[in-house]
Order: sequence, then C-alpha cells, then structure tokens
Amino acid sequence: MDAAFTEEQDEIRRTLRELLHKRCGPDEVKAAVRTPRGYDRALWRQLAGQLGLPGLALPAAYGGAGCGPTELALACEETGRVLLPSPLIATATLAAPLILALGTQGQREGLLPKLATGELTATLAVPGGQLATALALTGPNAGAWAGGGRAGGIQAGAQAGGWRLYGEAAQVLDGHTADVLLVAAHTGGFARSRTLVFLVRANAPGLVRTRQTAMDETRPQARIELRDVAAELLGEGEGERGDGAVAGALAATGAEAAAALAAEAVGAADAALARTVEYVQAREQFGRPVGAFQAVQHRLADLYVAVQAARSAAYYAAWSAGGARPGGRRTAEPGAAALALAQALETLRKVAAEAIQLHGGIGFTWEHDAHLYFKRAACDELLLGPVHRLRARAAEEAGLFADVNGAPEASGVREAVDA
Repeated sequence: MDAAFTEEQDEIRRTLRELLHKRCGPDEVKAAVRTPRGYDRALWRQLAGQLGLPGLALPAAYGGAGCGPTELALACEETGRVLLPSPLIATATLAAPLILALGTQGQREGLLPKLATGELTATLAVPGGQLATALALTGPNAGAWAGGGRAGGIQAGAQAGGWRLYGEAAQVLDGHTADVLLVAAHTGGFARSRTLVFLVRANAPGLVRTRQTAMDETRPQARIELRDVAAELLGEGEGERGDGAVAGALAATGAEAAAALAAEAVGAADAALARTVEYVQAREQFGRPVGAFQAVQHRLADLYVAVQAARSAAYYAAWSAGGARPGGRRTAEPGAAALALAQALETLRKVAAEAIQLHGGIGFTWEHDAHLYFKRAACDELLLGPVHRLRARAAEEAGLFADVNGAPEASGVREAVDA
C-alpha cells in the first residue's frame, strides 16, 4: 500500500482550499445558512460546474471525474474546514452511489450526469431517524427498519399506474431543496416483506417538505411527508431483486458516506485547532501569551495528536471503501468506516469544546465561530451515531466479541451497548 497522495489528489485539495478560502468565510457561511435553501446557490454551481465536485467519485461514463472515495474524502476534508453548507454530502455520498448501484441503465443515464454537474441535487430519505441503521453503520441493516407494517414508517403499494408511497421521514439531509428524493420504503405486506428504494421527484403531487430547525444550521434537515405520492422503483422489477441487493448497496453507500463524513469532521477539527492555536499565541495574560503556559501547551498537543490519528483513520476508511464499489479491487471493511467516523466525531467534539474553553469569554458568545464546530459534531453524531454504537459495530465486524467456539456474541454486545 502506497500511502502517499498523487499529484492529482494534491491538486484537488489545493484548488478547493483556495476557492473556499476566498468564497466561504465565516460571514458568508452565516449568511448562506439563513437563506431559504440553506446554502449559497451561486457557490454550489461554481463548485459543481467548474470543479465537478458532486461527480468526483462517479464514473466518467456518467459525466463524473472517474475518481473514487479517497478523492471525495479529500474534498470533504476541505469543505469541513470551512463548515461549508451545501448539498454535497446528500448528493454525492448518499444518493449518487445508490443510483449507480441499484438504478437501471436508463435511470443512471438520466440522473447521474445531471447530479455530476450540479444541475440536480438529491438525497436519501429514511423513516424514523434510522439513517445510521439503513447504512449499516450502527448494526446490520436487515429487517423492517423502513416500516414493517407499523406506524411511523413508509409504505409502498403497487398499483396499475406504478407505485404509491405513504408515510413520513424526518431528519432528511437537504430534503427541503433536493430535486430528487431516494425514499426507502417497506412493501410486500407480511408474506413478502421487503425494503425497496424509490425515486420521487420534488414536484410530485402529495409530497410535503418542511425544513426543520436544527442545532447545526450548516447541515439543513427537513421532514418529508408522502401522501399518496407517485414513485418510480429504483432498479428493475420487484421480482428480480431481493432485500439482499438493497441492503448490500446501502451498506456500501454507508461505508463511503462514513469515510467522507469522517474526513469532513477531521477538516473541521483541524481548522478549529488552528484557530485556537493562533488565538492563544496572541492573547496575553499575566504579561505573556496564554499559549506560553505549559498546561495550555499540553492540552493543545493532545488535541493535535487526536486530530492526526482521526485523519489517518478517515484516510484508511476512504481507501477501504473503494473495495465496496462495483469493480473495486480491495475487500471492503465496513467496520473501518464506522470506527473512523466514531473517532473523527469524538475528536471534533473534543477539539471544539477545548476551543470554546481556550477562547475564554468570547468562545461562549453567539457572534464567535467556535460554537459552530461543536454544533457540527453534536448534530452529526445524532444523525449517524452515537459514537459508542459506531464502535460496537466495528467491534462486531472485526469479531472481537466472539466466544471460544468462534460464534459471534452479537446479542451480548448489543445488550452491553444499550446498557
């Protein structure tokens, strides 16, 4: 394994960092999140049209750059550094991989090129706040998490004119602005119960989308209500594909999404640490800089080590996620993605908390930016965590809790985690 980045990968990082430094300062971020869309549409078009950011990991045959999860993770590290509000995560790490894995040739050709150029945005809607479960990050994604005939899920019914969806989903990333919704729904009743993924257009009659108030304004979320909404099955006919294909595609998507989100959290933590170091070097107490005190230096040194460890884990998860893609040469390690995400989110939370403390009184004020990093860590963990479940999932995948006969003690691990 060659851990060095290529010239192309370094160029992706350098170009994106320079652009975001000019166009995405703290004031621009705060202004963008308060718009109806929740992000700067002009900046998004520039990132998509000129840099091809949403199509970075898509094959060239569908208008993408033909790169992979590693390049996308490097890009996300830079967007995380400035807490960029954009539909990148929802479009490039959740929706596009699912369309590529499950969609028909016509669906791929009709949607992926437009997603790659930013003409369309998309997201994944999962009922009941079960996104982490659906992506197999906190446990196996087999089962009736999409509804199972119970209230609170999303049900799909086949009719003469196609499919109709009923139900609702909360905490849908960029759900209020996405042009295409990929909706995971339960169908088949009790005899042939299964979870399938459907395409829903933003202008579909009966679709109600409401932006939710979130702690982290840079990560817009919405509640999706489906009231007898017409939908298109993602992929071939129902009888030609079972639950296994959908679960496998969701798990592979989860590995890529977790690696990208881990890299994004690392970028945010690195930026928060850099700003804190700069502040303690300038702020004086008792006649000398705050950073000259040994206790402060030790705290910052511990944070630096934590950030570097999280960065290594995120890079490895991105490299490993390449094996989950069609035609990948490596064996994917789902546990690596969950573990990297857990470490990155925990590191960001720790760095953000220390940044608030070391900034003193101004760190607690609404006008300062330190609180934005802490909110990003907290909300991402609520969306795809919690951290202890991510770690438990990684331990189960690695077989760390197997008994002497080699049988996994998954139930015991889950009971211990719940306790």
